[in-house]
Amino acid sequence: MIRLFNWSEPPCVTVSQNLTRNPIRFYSRRFFIISKEETLKLCHNKLFPTKMVMKTNGFVDGSLPDELKKVLRSVGSEWGDVVDDMESLQVIPLKGAMTNEVFQINWPTKCGNLDRKLVVRIYGEGVEAFFNRDDEIRTFECMSKHGQGPRLLGRFADGRVEEFIHARTLSAADLRDHEISALVAAKMREFHNLEMPGPRTVLLWNRMRDWLVEAKSMCSAKCVKEFRLDSLEDEISMLEKELSHDYLDIGFCHNDLQYGNIMLDEETRSITLIDYEYASFNPVAYDLANHFCEMVANYHSGTPHILDYNKYPGLEERRRFVDTYLSSEGKQPIEDEAVLLLHEVERYTLASHLFWGLWGIISGYVNKIDFDYMEYARQRFRQYWLRKKRLLGSADNYVNGHVAYGTGSG
Repeated sequence: MIRLFNWSEPPCVTVSQNLTRNPIRFYSRRFFIISKEETLKLCHNKLFPTKMVMKTNGFVDGSLPDELKKVLRSVGSEWGDVVDDMESLQVIPLKGAMTNEVFQINWPTKCGNLDRKLVVRIYGEGVEAFFNRDDEIRTFECMSKHGQGPRLLGRFADGRVEEFIHARTLSAADLRDHEISALVAAKMREFHNLEMPGPRTVLLWNRMRDWLVEAKSMCSAKCVKEFRLDSLEDEISMLEKELSHDYLDIGFCHNDLQYGNIMLDEETRSITLIDYEYASFNPVAYDLANHFCEMVANYHSGTPHILDYNKYPGLEERRRFVDTYLSSEGKQPIEDEAVLLLHEVERYTLASHLFWGLWGIISGYVNKIDFDYMEYARQRFRQYWLRKKRLLGSADNYVNGHVAYGTGSG
């Protein structure tokens, strides 16, 4: 089992306290402890912004767990050109992904100054409340076979070893770049059309019902009242009835397409979607809606839990994204098709708000990260009740123009 420990930063370096949304979804100052026989140099590189990258300072000696050593030796034997001495490995904590702790390993080769690179992913704690890790691994392996994402190189109890992707993680601002946004739209269409095992059954509604049960089991009576949890079973059922239509496309959806789960190869301009913890079959309108909702977030700001809904994409930006999505396979979309999808996407933002609102409540109880999960949940539920009135024409309770929580059923 991998254990983690804290360590001190070198002089004149300040670690950013900016966090990201999801549980254990930021790269802290913690590194795995490895056995006494072999050590890694754990470099603090890439934990900071590009202008603050460190190259040789801040190294800490550690040792590899036996399971991980076996996996790495197996990978090394297949490569054949890497040095045998594991003390020469350099481990660099990466930022960008959010659920796990991720480390880049630079493995020197026997000839010249070239390095082989791979990624070690340490699974986050507390995620069992949200998804099944075995299901996520099966999805990861299937994605690899489809040529999507990194290849799986090996597994151990607390994580896995993956192929290193030569690409950068997007920033919040990148989502508003017209060229990058078009690349993401086309990639989403490709992702949704993947042939994945299992029935094409929508998972969204039952997953929310499961999370609602989990949230209510954790919450105090005050919390249940504040977030109107006793009314959410009816809300979920109402949304399922209102938003489920035979004409909607069902595809394999990422379901968590925030900027940290999107990587861009600057040379080839190709997009890779990573981290499939929440991936499942769902209406593709939901996946697009969730992506649009993520445009209001900046998980690397001074207040990462605050969502700025003034940044929600306007109609022109949404229409441009949907047109690119529909035309990415070489067929010009019919006007009615684009208009209908835009309409359904907006309605599915309601499901996104409930989904991540419930997620925020549960995370507030199972995670100790310095992130205001409850305030994040409040913002998502506030948007749900506000947007429900506009999108579904239902009346809610308002006080002085603001949504009033705990005042009755929605």
